[in-house]
Amino acid sequence: MDHQSHFFFAIRIPEQTKLVMREHMEKIKERTPFSRWVHYQDLHITLAFLGSSSPDKLIEADKNVKAVLIDETAFTLKINKLGFFGSGNSPRVFWADTEENNHLQTIRKKVFSACAKAGFQLETRPFRPHITLARKWIGQQSFQTELLDLWEEFQPAPLSFIAGEVVLYQTHLNKTPKYEAIKIYPLTSTET
Repeated sequence: MDHQSHFFFAIRIPEQTKLVMREHMEKIKERTPFSRWVHYQDLHITLAFLGSSSPDKLIEADKNVKAVLIDETAFTLKINKLGFFGSGNSPRVFWADTEENNHLQTIRKKVFSACAKAGFQLETRPFRPHITLARKWIGQQSFQTELLDLWEEFQPAPLSFIAGEVVLYQTHLNKTPKYEAIKIYPLTSTET
């Protein structure tokens, strides 16, 4: 049976940054038992999760997102720490955080609104930008919050990168890596 594809808009993490993240993830993995680790090629920052979609709604979202991003510029993001969602004893999602960035918030609002305008029912929780690294704690003991300090151990200064593309991804659950870039929306190269 074929799984239904899901779609989402995200900030693409540049290749060089993904390679650094892969090195850190390998070291962190040795000390943090999670059930599923994200393939380094699938690292991203979700802006709007669409779920499954009809072609018509995707075409409308593509048109709307293209229009709202036309004058947006690339900007710098800095990965600076680790965090988690879920119970402090047994987190369900383990992620890398970025320093607060107003430009990221603006881009997210524009993409989110463009998708809502196309008819998508989107998640209403407050936006918490993050890069998912792993899911589902499977440790014999409770998760220790000191594990969040591992990032600073491996990356003493924030890991900076240029967020230069918003991407529409399609999920392929039976592949690794599982996210395929369907459309790319380049942000202009100078930050204002």
